[in-house]
Amino acid sequence: MSNYSPAGGTVPSSARRIVVICGFLAASAAAFVYYHRDSALDQESVGSVQAVASDGQEYPVARFDSVISSAVNEALTVPPATEWTTVSVKSGQSLSNIFDDAHLPPEDWMAITKLGGDCAQLKRIKAGDQLRLRVANGELQELVYPLDELRTLSVRRGDNGFESATLSASLERRSTEAVGTIENSLFLDGRKAGLNDRMILQFADLFGYDIDFAQDLQEGDRFSVVYEELYKDGKKLRDGDILAAEFSNNGKTYRAVRFVAPDGTKAYYTPAGLSLRKAFIRTPVDFTRISSGFTLHRWHPILNRMRAHTGTDYAAPIGTPVHASGNGKVEFVGQKGGYGNVVVLRHGNQYETIYGHLSRFQKGLHAGATVQQGQVIAFVGMTGLATGPHLHYEFRINGMPVNPEKITLPRAMPLEPRTLAQFRSSSAPLVAALDSMDAKQGVAEATTVQPAASRATTATP
Repeated sequence: MSNYSPAGGTVPSSARRIVVICGFLAASAAAFVYYHRDSALDQESVGSVQAVASDGQEYPVARFDSVISSAVNEALTVPPATEWTTVSVKSGQSLSNIFDDAHLPPEDWMAITKLGGDCAQLKRIKAGDQLRLRVANGELQELVYPLDELRTLSVRRGDNGFESATLSASLERRSTEAVGTIENSLFLDGRKAGLNDRMILQFADLFGYDIDFAQDLQEGDRFSVVYEELYKDGKKLRDGDILAAEFSNNGKTYRAVRFVAPDGTKAYYTPAGLSLRKAFIRTPVDFTRISSGFTLHRWHPILNRMRAHTGTDYAAPIGTPVHASGNGKVEFVGQKGGYGNVVVLRHGNQYETIYGHLSRFQKGLHAGATVQQGQVIAFVGMTGLATGPHLHYEFRINGMPVNPEKITLPRAMPLEPRTLAQFRSSSAPLVAALDSMDAKQGVAEATTVQPAASRATTATP
């Protein structure tokens, strides 16, 4: 019986002889290869090796070189890069139309839209959108579709079909400055200073609680603005929001600084942390002129007798939107005597505002509804006792009518003490920028208006 265990065994002499012979043959083969290699190299170095000899026979070295050269040439042959095609979506065009025009099979666009996620937006492309396509050998390889300023949809063909990913980019925010002097109007001079219409409106809205830009503007008034410019990949996309602003009017200087609260809400405050926003808008409609002011003795043009006019009439075209002057609740909406169509809003326990002679009400407005400051509640008309289209606006405190043009409007709540330190820290560079802009203009020191803190109780007429 044979023993296959390696333990305790000895190697037979025949096996040893076989190992020696194999080793000798291997050494001989190696020497032979080494000799011929050196001979070929020596011949090549003196130029004696030809691609083809005179007798028509090819040397082994030349044959080897030919094979290597052919392989290298094949490896260096690179297929031409496929180009991108940009498609601008036309009115009425769909993804299927675009694929048809590009001679792509309908199976491709159907497979892409079935991927879900942001690919579903490809079903809702609209005129002006742009798609980038990369096609090779009649097949779509890649599709790129900008979803918005920050997100781009990328679809690629993979081994198992199409795959999609949404790529996000970040915006670079740069601050810039603009200064100007009133010579004509805020719009004309604001544009001259480099501000767009949106920022001019935002600027007017910031100081609209303290300045009536339709009546209080004077030649020589001065403004300064620090605002954002938004960039993506080094290219400017658009102007952003106002970061800080200053307006000097009739020797008084008003300042506004933006603050982003810990919860992400944005609002504007004075450098002292007082809210620029008042609890009420001074004028709830864009008017052309004041046709009749607040007075206790006025000859009524329709009744032909003396009668108190307990509000202000703002002349404006029929259909001009009317805004809620403050946050509140709808107390009445409907028809009431000489007011015609009227809306009555209740603002807390003290304040009440009335909007009369309306042509119609905002859809869905009803008694008990809650409204926000600036919300459109109705539209200018001439219902009731009115001789022309205008808004009759009344402001009442504890039931007593007061002059809406003269009343000191209560302000919104200031910053809480716990966030005031954060506000001062973040606003310091913006205030310094306004100071620097003043210094560059050589502006003499003016009185900076600091609004009084919010009053929770009364407002004096």
